[in-house]
Amino acid sequence: MSDFEISTAPADRDAAELLERFRKEAESAGYHINPDDETALPLMAGLLANKRRYGYFSCPCRLSEGSIDADRDIICPCDYRDADLEEYDACYCALYVSEKITSGGKEAAPIPERRLPAEARVEMAKKKAGGAGASGSGSFSPSDFGGLPYPVWRCRVCGYLCARVEPPQVCPICKAGQDRFERFI
Repeated sequence: MSDFEISTAPADRDAAELLERFRKEAESAGYHINPDDETALPLMAGLLANKRRYGYFSCPCRLSEGSIDADRDIICPCDYRDADLEEYDACYCALYVSEKITSGGKEAAPIPERRLPAEARVEMAKKKAGGAGASGSGSFSPSDFGGLPYPVWRCRVCGYLCARVEPPQVCPICKAGQDRFERFI
């Protein structure tokens, strides 16, 4: 094969089909998948391998613990994607990229890992388990979230909530723009 061509082997076809699915889903939600197939296809192959191993699309750029409960934060798209896109224009593995990278105005570059070590995640989960839903009403109130390290943003169109430094550029649920978010907490 000259340059980069997609092989017709079944595993390569599966990765190419998954990449096409991811691109359609990402675009419909206001996100972009890396246009460089040399980067994106191996990541798709890694997602497929992890799906076979663990039963879910664990991020191929991180070590899975093999438990869906322990790995929820790294099921693709991972919990760190939006913050990485905001700060670095790409997620950790550069599968998801910003418009700047998609249009060729910037190249994806290595970024620091945001995921805490396993011990710290376990400790954080213990703390969360002891404090969630303190209002006791079966629903949450803003006071239940007082200990969050980030503000909580609410989409005024659909009610989607997210905790991060800034609201997302596009609501992943209803596709409303960033201007339709308000600070909830």
